[in-house]
Amino acid sequence: MTYQLNFAALWPYWPELLAGLWVTVQLTAMATFGGIAIGICGAALRSGRPSLPSRLWGLYVELIRNTPFVVQLFFIVFGLPTLGWKLTAGEAALLAMLINLGAYSTEIIRAGIQVTPKGQWEAARVLGLTRMQTFVRVILPPAMQRIYPALVSQCIIVMLGSSVVSQVSYEELTFAANLIQSRTFLSFEVYLVTTLFYLVLSLLMRQLLMMAGRRLLGRTHG
Repeated sequence: MTYQLNFAALWPYWPELLAGLWVTVQLTAMATFGGIAIGICGAALRSGRPSLPSRLWGLYVELIRNTPFVVQLFFIVFGLPTLGWKLTAGEAALLAMLINLGAYSTEIIRAGIQVTPKGQWEAARVLGLTRMQTFVRVILPPAMQRIYPALVSQCIIVMLGSSVVSQVSYEELTFAANLIQSRTFLSFEVYLVTTLFYLVLSLLMRQLLMMAGRRLLGRTHG
């Protein structure tokens, strides 16, 4: 028995797929910018002298990096309400992605900072720059140049991981695909189209982030 592909049957459901894709794009954009910002703050904290805040941040990083994203999401959605903190599915999805990317980007950025010659810190101190000015103007830009491709890859991984948030009924791309499949039973067609959407979104995201990196940071490695 030969299976007959029926992509035409999906045509009425394109608005739902595109709506889910747009939700994924919005969620990814907010998580990317927020997660990188968290990572920069965390890397600054972790690159300084050992302190209680630095150790606590390190504990957060290790906790997130050594537990599955889906467990983190479920804890936020189902665990936090028991403490009186109730979030919508969208808020929980964004918070989970921010926390996840924040932890990974902390270590990626910190790796770039750690290879910075100590002479740059000393030269900035001689020029009378404060530690914050030194970090922002002298240390961070070249560190970001070194690790930027790895940071972009991590952002894409988090974007692809956003498909998990369909498990908490957040209506992004994978949720839309599952819903359409349940109505049409065209599993091959639905998930092939969804796969292509994620592929195109990954390629576009990489190109856009690399272009932004070249504009903001100059030449990036990789």
